[in-house]
Amino acid sequence: MDSFQLRDARPDDSAAIAAIYQHYVRTTCFTFEEVPPDANEMASRMRKTRDAGLPYYVAEGRSDTVMGYAYASLFHARSAYRYSVENSVYIASDRTRQGIGNALMQRLISNCTALGYRQMIALIGVDKENPASIGLHSRLGFKPVGTLSAVGWKFGRWIDVVEMQLALGGGASSAPPSPDGH
Repeated sequence: MDSFQLRDARPDDSAAIAAIYQHYVRTTCFTFEEVPPDANEMASRMRKTRDAGLPYYVAEGRSDTVMGYAYASLFHARSAYRYSVENSVYIASDRTRQGIGNALMQRLISNCTALGYRQMIALIGVDKENPASIGLHSRLGFKPVGTLSAVGWKFGRWIDVVEMQLALGGGASSAPPSPDGH
């Protein structure tokens, strides 16, 4: 197992991020995208995430190789959802089961909590080959809250989405932080 470190993603990571994601787009139902976005599109998505004040991280190996990435996005655009985020995490296909996803998610959860978010949502495309993502989220404390049946069509079959949720910080037990941070 190679060692790795976590750091903020940079625009020059976009090609490596696109390469990691490409595998999942082309071969799995983990994502419902059907055409892999290129590095420019991934850079644009990263910029939008950062412009929204949300975290985007990579795991980097010894030779500066990006081994995985994770980021948070707003769960929905309407203002009442402003304290809820959705997570995304992808690991290079030859680097899975090495603790990278867990480390990335712990950092993401910690920083989203520090930013004042109260709920993190995971929408997981369910297919025969995706118990790892459900397991990862379960180990991190996410609870299943529902299943959207047959909402995606990919590779000639219907795909379900499992919804999982994690309370951040005080969750629903208290009011969110005021705009001035108190």
